[in-house]
Amino acid sequence: MSHHHDHTHDDDPARAEALRAEALETLLREKGIVQPEVIDAIVQRYAQDIGPMNGARVVARAWSDPAYKTRLLADGTAAIAELGFGGAQGEHIVVVENTDRVHNVVVCTLCSCYPWPVLGLPPTWYKEPAYRSRVVREPRQVLAEMGLTLDRRVEIRVWDSSSEVRYLVLPQRPAGTEPLDETELAGWVTRDSMIGVGLPQAPVTERADG
Repeated sequence: MSHHHDHTHDDDPARAEALRAEALETLLREKGIVQPEVIDAIVQRYAQDIGPMNGARVVARAWSDPAYKTRLLADGTAAIAELGFGGAQGEHIVVVENTDRVHNVVVCTLCSCYPWPVLGLPPTWYKEPAYRSRVVREPRQVLAEMGLTLDRRVEIRVWDSSSEVRYLVLPQRPAGTEPLDETELAGWVTRDSMIGVGLPQAPVTERADG
């Protein structure tokens, strides 16, 4: 297991902004101006659907275009910008590739740094102390608890995101997807596979048909 740590969180503007937003949301809820379920529904949709669709396009392009994949692994920020994604929380994105021998997983041990332009909002579990601390110490066990059991021969590398560098996992392309075009491939890419706690999956309609 490898753990890559490069943190600088002091005076992080993004962290301060997140705290202010959380305080405002709490105030609005307490005053009854907004309903908690409405906010939760919006956040859930952005975290699981809208945001990760951007990352799925990046992964699908890398799967189908070897030249793009090379650029993505060499300079993630620039290659992602080619598809129109960038900005706040995505100023410096490093892409790490899963292989038969190496599986990568991303965490932020001190807060919840996350590549918003390609993954949307971080899921709740990503921000919880239990995940942030345990995945560094016992990644294989944590992944198994989340439904991903890896062969003991596969090395697990844990990448610690920071306000300076955020990581995105390039999952392995599933076998049998060779005939699919880029749009179809994007449907296989899950948010969790780009964090490293899951694998790509066939779209729900295909799983149901099968």
